[in-house]
Amino acid sequence: MTTIKSVVLEVPDPAAAEAFYAAFGVGDHVGVRASEAPTTGFRGYTLSLVVSRPNIVDAFVGAALDGGATTLKPAKKGFWGYGGVVQAPDGAIWKIATSSKKNDGPATRQIDDIVLLLGVEDVKATKQFYVDRGLEVGKSYGRKYVEFATAPSNVKLALYGRRALAKDAGVSPDGNGSHRIVIGSDAGPFVDPDGFAWETVPGSA
Repeated sequence: MTTIKSVVLEVPDPAAAEAFYAAFGVGDHVGVRASEAPTTGFRGYTLSLVVSRPNIVDAFVGAALDGGATTLKPAKKGFWGYGGVVQAPDGAIWKIATSSKKNDGPATRQIDDIVLLLGVEDVKATKQFYVDRGLEVGKSYGRKYVEFATAPSNVKLALYGRRALAKDAGVSPDGNGSHRIVIGSDAGPFVDPDGFAWETVPGSA
């Protein structure tokens, strides 16, 4: 089964980004490397932290804001649970959410899942593109949303319509230039229909 082995964010200042992500609590899950590739507006993806309680959401959001992130959507209750959206100093958008509305434990920094959501123009076509490269579909809701199966502890990959994803993140869907993200796996290298780059992780092929 093809799964994501690494997620690398391309940033203008790797040292500053590494310090931010270490303080945020996700430094073990994402890498950074230097890039000055031009990019404007929405980069077409979000990274989501799925956690178990609202107080954990607040802990991650607080750490991100303390590190210089900005609020795109304040953490609050919704019909689906509790969550908020922040933008890191390097421009990456992070959503932190839980399906629970109650705190039945301490405000740890435990992450249940990390999901990379790609905003794509044609969910059905991009799903088939990834299936042809060895990814297995875990959940699929027609042309609206697809989540691929993944091994435990790996970053999950999901597809969502670009405009819907931008709305969920609280930003305009407009944007162009580099996505500023590179996905590593045993299926690369390739570039998907929406311009997201994949590379082969050394030793995984």
